[in-house]
This record gives sequence, C-alpha cells and structure tokens, in this order.
Amino acid sequence: MARKNGKDGSGSASDKAADKAAETKSQAGWRDHPPSFAGWARAAIAGSGTAPSLSPHLHPVLPPAAPGIVTVEPGQSVDLAAIDPDATGGLDKAEAKAALEAERARIKALQEKLYAEHRHALLVVFQAIDTGGKDGTIRNVLEGVNPQGCRVWSFKVPSAQELDQDFLWRYHLRTPGRGLIGVFNRSHYEDVLVVRVKGLVPEETWRERYGLINDFERLLTLSGTVILKFFLHISKDEQKERLEARLADPAKHWKFDPADLVERKSWDAYQTVFNDALARCSTPYAPWHVVPANRKWARNVMVARTIADTLEAMDPRFPEPRMALEGIKVPD
Repeated sequence: MARKNGKDGSGSASDKAADKAAETKSQAGWRDHPPSFAGWARAAIAGSGTAPSLSPHLHPVLPPAAPGIVTVEPGQSVDLAAIDPDATGGLDKAEAKAALEAERARIKALQEKLYAEHRHALLVVFQAIDTGGKDGTIRNVLEGVNPQGCRVWSFKVPSAQELDQDFLWRYHLRTPGRGLIGVFNRSHYEDVLVVRVKGLVPEETWRERYGLINDFERLLTLSGTVILKFFLHISKDEQKERLEARLADPAKHWKFDPADLVERKSWDAYQTVFNDALARCSTPYAPWHVVPANRKWARNVMVARTIADTLEAMDPRFPEPRMALEGIKVPD
C-alpha cells in the first residue's frame, strides 16, 4: 500500500492512536516557521550515522513529502479509491495563503542558487486526469521563479517526427540541463496511460514500457537530475464540477473540450492504469507522490513545500568568485 506521512494505515487500536497523535503533530508543523531540511537531516544522521547526500548516484536521500501527500512505497500496490482527494494535511484555507507565500519564497531563493551553481537539475513531473489541475498548480507554485532557470513543457499528441522515434525520445529532449528546473505538464507516463486506455499499442508494448521508464529515470538520476513526480488526485464529482464551471463561465469556454466528456466515460479505466503506473514506477530514486487535489489551495501548498524541501535537500550553493575581489574598485 501507499504510505501517508510514513504510515500504512493498518495496525492495532494502539497503533492507530499513535498514528493519530503523529498526524496531529505533523499537522501542527504547518503552523510553525517555514520548514527546514536541517531538522530532517539531523534525524537521518542520528538514525544512520551518515550524512544524507543528494550527489548524483542511484539512491539519493530525499526528504519526506509535505503533510497530506501520500507517497507510494516502491514495489507496493496502489488504490486511488482509498486515498481521500479532499485531504488538506491539517491546513485551513486562511493558513494556506501565508504558507504558500513562504514556500514560494524558499523556491525562488533556492532556484537562484541551483542556477548559479550549475551542478544539478530538478525535474518535476505532473500527471492527472482531465481537469486535475496541472496548469493551475504549475502557475501558482512557481509564481515568481526566474524563467531563465525554469522550463515548462506540455506534451500533447505526438507529431509525425516524434512517432518515428522511440517513445522516450521527445521527453529526453526536454529534460532539464544542469542548473535548471524542468517541469513536465503530462509526461512520458502518457505512454502507459492514454495509449493503454485507447488501445493504441499492443499489450506487450505498453507492458515493457514500465521498466524502460524506470531505466530512463535511473539514467537521469545518475546524471545529476533529481526527479519529483506528483499525481494530482481528484474525485469524479470534482471533475464534473470543474467541467460544469467551464461551461458556465464564458471566460473559461476556451478551456472546454468536448473530448473531455468522452474521456470521462473512461474514468474507471483511467483509475486502473493510474494505479498500475504509480505502483510499477515508484522507485527509491523517483517515488510517486499522490497529492489530494480537490481543494486547490491545499494542493498548491503541499506541492510547493515538497519542491522547496527537495531543493533545500539538494543544498545548492553560490559558487566561489573566479578571482579575489578584495581591493577591486569600480571606476567612475
């Protein structure tokens, strides 16, 4: 099963009481100062005797996801129906506004160091069913980030040229270089999701792709790219409300696509393929994070905090000056 804040949801009454106490404590963390990786690092060092590192190797030590997010344990099954899409991680809407501002400030400051250091990269992957909120999350979480150091790519139906290549070719072209944050709005997972639901390739083809995706992400990790994968989890009722909102507001008519109604008929099929992709492709170096996304304000903070914590764990630093600067004067 997937884990939520380090718990699997099973156990005795005493275990459940302990889980509840831990959850309360975790939720209180939102109300403290903006979180720091330092506290988590100290705990990891105390438990293992070694310092956490995010050097480019197969098993980088990643910080826990924000409260409310369900992280998929590698090798475990996933049941999205058992995950509450209304969860907020203990935040209320009033707290969320200030919390989001704090996390944006952290991301902005750390992104500047990542860009200047030019040593590692961060790839943030977003997947969701239609109306799941990928665009809104990216817009709200990365507001204020210097576009010089951030690239967002949206993957639609592949072109004729892309179809002539291997299925990962177009995604590899868009992975971030050193110093950059890359964002995939939909991603290489489309090739085990929509192609499977629509029967675009035979089973022996899509079944092989899970392993190829894991190898692809392993290659990126070994090359110095840290990967964060978010699945934005909404309910079927919430999707209905969002589609109706697009129909009711003339300013949102451009967003409405009749094809979304066709895709909605395949809701159950998509839940099945999402479950499989999350389970088969959650690895120690690139785990999947399921984000409860019915409440947009909570979704944004959860994602922002996880990105900020991960950047802090990467520990980017401004490089040393190229020469001694003492005594240098700028001429009039």
